[in-house]
Amino acid sequence: MDAFIRSDQYNFIKEKTSDLLHAHSSVNDTGVMNALKSMTQEKSVGLFKNLDQVQSGLVNQIQQVEDQADAVLFLSRLKQYVIPFPELSEDELKQLFPKVKKLHVPDLSKVNHLELSYLGWNDLNSNRKYIVFQKAGNIAGLSGAFTPSRQPGICSICNGLEKVGMFTATTHRSSQGTVKRGNYICKDSSVCNQNLIELDSFAAFVNRMKG
Repeated sequence: MDAFIRSDQYNFIKEKTSDLLHAHSSVNDTGVMNALKSMTQEKSVGLFKNLDQVQSGLVNQIQQVEDQADAVLFLSRLKQYVIPFPELSEDELKQLFPKVKKLHVPDLSKVNHLELSYLGWNDLNSNRKYIVFQKAGNIAGLSGAFTPSRQPGICSICNGLEKVGMFTATTHRSSQGTVKRGNYICKDSSVCNQNLIELDSFAAFVNRMKG
């Protein structure tokens, strides 16, 4: 069976699995527990379109999770079918940011592509943040100035309460001249990726920055 689960979808199911474990330890009413199981199953399967019988059967196994051992087994099975983020070379990353003369890229050998909805990293020397993502089947890049905040805040990408910073992108429009747009996002992009349980907020962030 081919990979069919996006990283954010896996994170969503992982979160729902954790909720089920908590319910099993705190809910004594069988009817309530069965309702929770059914709701969790519907939400998990509802993430996907056109699942075949085998894929649907795999996701439906979430209803069988009752303890930590069940959760580990279920999630390890799912992880085998997560679609990895495309592996990009240093040269390919540099091509996405042609105006940057000395682009400092992350150590790609340490990147876990199964845990990425996007690839992001900070360049401390230039106080900039770089984001690489997929859009309509293509790879695109977004960069901006990044100023870390002293206080935790809500990330506009993952909606998690994390260490954040102000990401500011500059666009050039003939009618408006130079336009700057900013949003607070996670300082650590790997943490942000782990928090992502849907991609709408990420798409909205990219559209605002590029708008």
